[in-house]
Amino acid sequence: MQLIVVSQMIIYVVLALVAFAIELWALVDCARNKGTDFQRAFKRTKGFWLGITAAAAACGFLSIPHPIGLAALPVFIQLIAVTASCVYLADVRPALKSVRGTTGNAGPYGPW
Repeated sequence: MQLIVVSQMIIYVVLALVAFAIELWALVDCARNKGTDFQRAFKRTKGFWLGITAAAAACGFLSIPHPIGLAALPVFIQLIAVTASCVYLADVRPALKSVRGTTGNAGPYGPW
């Protein structure tokens, strides 16, 4: 029985860390983009998405179980936070990339 409890806790910690990594990725990516790119992509403002991703990252940090036994956030708040970050990464980020165009190793006929 003890093995099951320990394995569940390990899985929960790993999932919380993965969710926190996704939320940090969304926050850093949002902060690196220009505010005008959001307008050109017809998305909400940079401040809106920066607030959403920062709140999600804060919730992700608070959802990591602490070794001293502090209570983590409820699971539904964790799901809302990681979903908001995933919406940014799946919808807004590609739109911003298409507005900026390709950079880096692009040749005359596409990337090489």
